[in-house]
This record gives sequence, C-alpha cells and structure tokens, in this order.
Amino acid sequence: MAIGVFGGAPELPGEGGPLSTTPLYWLYEWSHAALNPSRGLADAARLHFKNPLNPLAHTTFGKSVAAAAEIYERVIRRYTKPEWDIHSTLVGGERVPVQIASVWERPFCKLLHFQRLFEHPLRRPQPKVLIVAPMSGHYATLLSGTVEALLPRHDVYITDWMDARMVPVAAGCFDLDDYIDYVISMLHWLGGDCHVIAVCQPAVPVIAAVARMEAEDDPYLPKSMILMGGPIDTRINPTAVNKLAEARGTDWFRSHVIGRVPFPHPGFMREVYPGFLQLTGFVSMNFDRHLDAHKQMFQHLVLGDGDSANKHREFYDEYLAVMDLTAEFYLQTVETVFVRHALPKGEMTHRGKSVDLETIRRVALLTIEGEHDDISGRGQTEAAHGLCVNIPPERKAHYLQPDVGHYGVFNGSRFRAEIAPRMADFIQTHNRGLEPPAVARRQTAVGPKRVA
Repeated sequence: MAIGVFGGAPELPGEGGPLSTTPLYWLYEWSHAALNPSRGLADAARLHFKNPLNPLAHTTFGKSVAAAAEIYERVIRRYTKPEWDIHSTLVGGERVPVQIASVWERPFCKLLHFQRLFEHPLRRPQPKVLIVAPMSGHYATLLSGTVEALLPRHDVYITDWMDARMVPVAAGCFDLDDYIDYVISMLHWLGGDCHVIAVCQPAVPVIAAVARMEAEDDPYLPKSMILMGGPIDTRINPTAVNKLAEARGTDWFRSHVIGRVPFPHPGFMREVYPGFLQLTGFVSMNFDRHLDAHKQMFQHLVLGDGDSANKHREFYDEYLAVMDLTAEFYLQTVETVFVRHALPKGEMTHRGKSVDLETIRRVALLTIEGEHDDISGRGQTEAAHGLCVNIPPERKAHYLQPDVGHYGVFNGSRFRAEIAPRMADFIQTHNRGLEPPAVARRQTAVGPKRVA
C-alpha cells in the first residue's frame, strides 16, 4: 500500500516520448464491459458444478471446473470498495455495538466516526484518535485491522478518501496543499483534544499540518502524532520504488500515467492517476507471489479447504479494490516527497508558507517502522526525530518492529500484539493538556528514546 510510486509504476511502452494514458483508460473500461458476459458464464458454471444435486460436483473434475470458473471470474472482476465489517468491540470486557457515521465531509473526503453505543455512562472518556488513512490507491478499509485494534481503548475517527473518478470536475482540484488543509480542518473539528495517527503516505502531510499549526499558535493542535512507515526522508535507505521515482522524475509520470476519467463516471474528464495502473504496479512488484497465491486457492477449492479459500478471498477483495488519485495530488507528492525531498531539506511550503519542522515543540512524537519494509525504508520515518529538534526528548519515542514488512506495520498479528499496545500506552501517557504557546520553551533534542 502506497502512493503511486510506492506501489511502483507499470513499465509502459514509449520510453522515447510521451504516452497518453487516456486512450488506455477508455480501452480498459471497454474491455471490462466486453468481458461482462463471460464473467456471467463463469459464475453460472461455478454454481452449476458446485450444486450438490449435480453428480459431477462430488468429483475431482467437477470441483476443478468450479474452482477454475471462480478464479477466472475473480481475475476479470472489477472490485468495488469493501465494507468496513466492524459491528462491535470490547470495552472494559463488555461487548458494545459500533455504529459508523460520517461527521465531517468535503468533496474528496469524509471523516468517519466509529461510535460505540450504549457504553456505561460512568466510564471515563477515552482518548480521541484521528487515523489519517493513505490516499494511495487503496481504500481506507485497508486499515480495518488498525481500527479494530484501537477501538477498545480509543474513540476512533478515520479519513475516508473519495475515489477521484467519482468526484465531478465541478468540485475543483485536490492537491497536496488541499490534503494538508483537510487535515487541519479535521483537527479543528475535533477541537484539538485528540491524537493523530498517519499510516504510510500521510506522514508527510500530517507532520506538515502540525508544523503549520504550531507556527500559527493554533489552539487545536493534537496532543500527539504517531507516524507509521511514512516517507519522511526517502534519501535514507531508499527502496526500489523510491529510486524509480527519483530516476524517472515528475515529467515522466505526467506523460506516462496520467489520464482522463472516461464516461460514464461522475468524474468524467478529470485528470487522474488511474487505479488500474496503480494495481498493475502493485501486482508487478510481486507477480510470482500473487500467481502462487491463486494456484494455492485453486488447490484449496478442489480439496474443499474452505477456511484457506476464504482468507484468500478476503485479502484479495481488499487488495484488488483500488481508487483513482487526482493528477495534481499525485504529481505534487512525487515532486515534493520523492524527487526534491523538500521536507527534510527544509524547502517544503504550504500555500506559499514554509513548513518548518523546528516549530513543532508541544506535540509528542512516536515513529514506528517495520524491519523488512520494502516501501518506506528503515530509517525514513525515524528521520522525523532529527528534524523536529524542539520536541523535548521525553516526548519522543521510536519503535522498530522486528520481522514485519510494510503491511505488518499497521495490520496483522504482530501489529495487534506488539505495536497497538505501545501506541495505546504512548497516547495515554501524553493524553493531557498541551503547554500554552507563550510558556513553551524551545529545546534541542538529543534524540528519541527507544520503545522496548
């Protein structure tokens, strides 16, 4: 999961000159429409050979046909935005229902609140947490595991970014500056009594938003920020996708991966980085692994291993559901974060004003990385500590999770068992009022402490 170049850009023809993606996008739409009849036939074949009244359904031949039909249908399917599938949580040992409500909305984002219903009225209010999900190709539902792990001890909000192809051109553009504006606006709506968590790509706009708020003595600063696997300084241990972005340059991406949304989507003619191109990049990075996963699913279906097949379905229903990104946001992010390295160089601006991380002094900082992260290299997120020199050392911490890659930083068994409890402890430790701007003193940090 990552923005554009994080996931890798597909190797398109035309290295010698620009290649418009618009015809390719339209051809992609037409091919999907053309494949709809065969998809229906494949689904019918699957149902026919799984019908217990069909004698062939109990044979290896019948099971193989049903499995092949399901794999084919899933490969050519267009995956829609998954459901959150979070209906309850445990709070203090008590199972309480959860209702998801949109509490703030702009054309390109909704702020969702996971409201816990019928809680004990005398229970102490728990810290409010704003999870800033990546606008990076996948939907915010990719962080379902993150939300579930935090719900028992926190009042959770999350950004639900819109698919750019669903936003009419009349709604205007959306770039990195707008992203930062949205984060600041949401923090204002939450009243400052909250903690912000940036997962992957949002680490840069979130820390930039906090820096701008500090510079303006904004009273609605979050109490702490947690940056997880984010590209604060991609010059440190650059990954293959970091090198690709720097080598290609913004002009290459503008020429080769930007297209216009085809009819009949609401965002018709909006310039975007199409989701299907992002998905091509995601899959091409680990093509052999995805191919093996589908071979294994075929075997699971033939052998009747329903649990393993269901795990495959759940993963790929989420992984293959992708959204378009606005061209201006994608290109500005590539240029600012991966090509110019503007943030660590002190050259990043927001609405013409400098983003100076040295202004941050009252917001506690926790950074989290995965030992085997191949998207945001080790040390890229930790670099935030060296840039935020005026946050007192006792309000800084860094944690490196052994034996996990990028996805394991925010999801999975190790996240639930080892990372989420540390996040909760950090939030609880700093869940108190911020020092007033007039009293806050600038200090020189000696480096973050390590979380055991």
